[in-house]
Amino acid sequence: MNTEAIRRYGDELYEALRTRRTLVPLTEREPDICIDDAYRISLHMLTLRVRDGEKVIGKKIGVTSKVVMSMLNVHQPDFGFLTDKMLIESGAELPLSTQMIQPRAEGEIAFRLKSGLTGPGIDERAVIEATEAVHPCFEIVDSRIRNWNIRIQDSVADNASCGMFVLGEATADPRAIDYQTCGIVMWKNGEIISTGAGAAALGSPLSSIAWLANTLSAYGVSLDAGDIVLSGSLVPLEPVLAGDQMTLKIAGIGSASINFV
Repeated sequence: MNTEAIRRYGDELYEALRTRRTLVPLTEREPDICIDDAYRISLHMLTLRVRDGEKVIGKKIGVTSKVVMSMLNVHQPDFGFLTDKMLIESGAELPLSTQMIQPRAEGEIAFRLKSGLTGPGIDERAVIEATEAVHPCFEIVDSRIRNWNIRIQDSVADNASCGMFVLGEATADPRAIDYQTCGIVMWKNGEIISTGAGAAALGSPLSSIAWLANTLSAYGVSLDAGDIVLSGSLVPLEPVLAGDQMTLKIAGIGSASINFV
């Protein structure tokens, strides 16, 4: 895909983000679009957001669990970028009518890094050594693609379908957690809607972060000291509406909540 097309689709996605509208899938308009094209579109969209005053504060890995892969019909992980405008404190209100288009909530573990990770060759041990803290986290995914009718290229181009994210307090020693077996429970309006475990994210959230560091290196991108890194959902995506209240708890890590208004 030529540079003009990359910029055009990046511009469209940026405008869709700002105006809260959806687009016909890129894969319908560009049947030959490849994942590298999609990442170039995503990076152009990010450039526009930074030019508009946003600051990159981390990265995210998406589509790590089999249940989410099946829900979205996307069968490999992808990555996107987090900015300061996307961060919400636990317990806060998120006004859907002005911030989101077609949101869905998922629960995961967020890592805050004290040192950088640059692939290739990053493994789980390197991830632990680079981690300062872990947080219980909601990611409120969103799609600028109409009706979530996405293929992997659509998701990648659209910043891995990222919307907002909610960080709970970091209270756990990141070296004392069993990342495979730690359990998660998620409530919606006081009722348990899903449960899961750390192993849902590529076998372990540590494996997810290692995959991300190694994959980013091919695009000249690193995980940097101070970055917040979302490691992938441990539960199915849950559609949300104004009036919904959600809480999650991850064993040994803590809890987070969000109110949708």
